[in-house]
Amino acid sequence: MLKKLLPFFIVGMLISIIVVIFMSLAKNQNMTVIHEGNLDRLPIDMQLNKYQDSDCGMVIEDLEYASQVVSSDGKTWFFHDHGGFIHWLKDKSFKDDVVIWVMAKDTHKWINAKNAYYSLTDKTPMGYGFGAYENKSDNMVDFDTMSLKMLRGETMNNPQIRKQLLGK
Repeated sequence: MLKKLLPFFIVGMLISIIVVIFMSLAKNQNMTVIHEGNLDRLPIDMQLNKYQDSDCGMVIEDLEYASQVVSSDGKTWFFHDHGGFIHWLKDKSFKDDVVIWVMAKDTHKWINAKNAYYSLTDKTPMGYGFGAYENKSDNMVDFDTMSLKMLRGETMNNPQIRKQLLGK
């Protein structure tokens, strides 16, 4: 009986050790996962390598594709790829009452995500392809279309979609 349980015990211990290591690294680097108290619901001035993506857990090392989701109670979550906040929000009970800020690639300022235009073929950190822009140009889509494409898996990570968009 003990021989049958030993592999499960070992796997459980390894997972526990990995979790403890990641948590201690986050504490040592003073990583911000959630910022509380943002009752004005404005974008937070982010410092590189100090914020952690709420969808995938990676450290945000570049603001080019960064996003922030702010709930009505002032909690702010951070993302390094715009597709990540769509994925993360999909099952949240408060998803319809958030303010979402995205970094605009063309103006380099925080803009409301619902007013942004999205390219479909940018090389983004997670490979979704959605770059946010304040000014519309050819082949860009609105927020609702981008969200729907993300939820359907119609991203640059999908080989069929990539071939359709790039012709390769």
